[in-house]
Amino acid sequence: MPETKLPSELFLSQQVRDIDSSAINRHGIKGFSLMNKAAKFSFNILLERFPNCQKVTVLCGSGNNAGDGYIVAALAKAYGIACNVYFLSPPDKLVGDAQSAYQMCLAENVSCDHYSDKSLASETDNHIIVDALLGTGLNSPVRGLYADAIEAANKSTAPILAIDIPSGLNANTGSIMGTAIEADCTASFIALKLGLFTAEGQHYTGELYYDDLEVPAKIINEQTPIAHCLSLQKLLDQVSVRPRHFHKGNCGHTLIVGGDRGYGGAVLMAAEAALRCGSGLTSVITHQDHCSALLSRTPEVMVTSTENTQQVEQLLDAATVIVIGPGLGRSAWSEKLLQRVIKLDKPLVLDADALNILTNKQNWINSVDKENQGKRIYTPHPGEAARLLGHGSAGLIQQDRLHAITELSNKLGGHILLKGSGSLLASKGETISICPYGNPGMASGGMGDVLSGIIGSLVAQGFDEGFALRLATTLHARAADIAAKQSGERGLSACDLIPVVRSLLNKLNYEL
Repeated sequence: MPETKLPSELFLSQQVRDIDSSAINRHGIKGFSLMNKAAKFSFNILLERFPNCQKVTVLCGSGNNAGDGYIVAALAKAYGIACNVYFLSPPDKLVGDAQSAYQMCLAENVSCDHYSDKSLASETDNHIIVDALLGTGLNSPVRGLYADAIEAANKSTAPILAIDIPSGLNANTGSIMGTAIEADCTASFIALKLGLFTAEGQHYTGELYYDDLEVPAKIINEQTPIAHCLSLQKLLDQVSVRPRHFHKGNCGHTLIVGGDRGYGGAVLMAAEAALRCGSGLTSVITHQDHCSALLSRTPEVMVTSTENTQQVEQLLDAATVIVIGPGLGRSAWSEKLLQRVIKLDKPLVLDADALNILTNKQNWINSVDKENQGKRIYTPHPGEAARLLGHGSAGLIQQDRLHAITELSNKLGGHILLKGSGSLLASKGETISICPYGNPGMASGGMGDVLSGIIGSLVAQGFDEGFALRLATTLHARAADIAAKQSGERGLSACDLIPVVRSLLNKLNYEL
């Protein structure tokens, strides 16, 4: 997606509740005023997104999220749109601001009925469902009537607007708590929640809209963000034009190591990505079977076989940065290469099978001294992360990606990229970052190989490892969005990204 006006700071749900409490209890902002503003913002989004709306059905649970929904219903009725409410918690049990919101709804003569397995099938093409069921406080799987209502809403042909967060989505982790609303759009308030951006969050959230409800920044700033959303524009603003007198020696030497028998394409893609992103020199150490193909495809790349031990040692010594893992395999040949490389006192990008081999080589990880830990970049997908942490499955990693990347950082040191929707990035002593770009078209072979080449190329050119990882990740994901917009997500290949990444890095042609 292009750059938006969303704030970059992300918070946990309890932090947002603390901000809300501080605004009300310490700074004198009326809770009902905040509720009215949230509802009005949500209703305005409804009108903006669905200008031909003729009917609104609001699903209300309990608490303040339900209060927002009751006021949206009142606003819709006052606007002249047919509206009804299905409640899943008796309104007479509502207290405080939520009860006041219900009374406001009744004053507009909105029809309010208990939800009991009612069909939410659209009666008109311009019927909108508003989700005000559960909010951010959910801490156990959705069951019973609430699960039934969510499933019915999802089966309906009507678009869904979620208030604050899609019901059933974990606000901290982005995982699904049994079942969740698949919203077309979500109106969120005061401060953005991490779960909207990672794991399954982006899919269930749809298009995200945000309003601070006029809560002063000083109140929001009482909480320290748990993560920051990366901005490609801001990262590129830190990339300067090369001086006119630069030559290849000023632009670093990226060495790609991998490509066991049958896996030559991986090192080829990584090398081509490094070359096209500006590495002054790009070399490959690979199996002898792949040397001819690599030279035919990219004659600018220097290629040597592992059998040429003298040249291998020369390249290892000459490289500015080494990328190891693409197509590496897990054979004795693979382990021997990794064992040789991991001891080196220079920046390393460890990807794919390099990570899988390390799963059973804790002593190799421990052998890296603290000074060199800061030169290591690890780029696991959830399956590789699970193996590195001994957690057994990618599913367990996806249930709490924030916890997983924190564990990886503590175990490995250096710089970590936990791939996946809403990729997370961690560097020691820094706030975790999240990449807001990317799409399902990236679910194809070779994407990680291209990314590792981009990372290596940027490190070779003199960017520090943490910045190089952040820039490479956002370039890669944003390039995928641009390529998918041009030709569609299905059939998107890793090599499709390389020319787009090059143009983005040179600040040419594309909207960021």
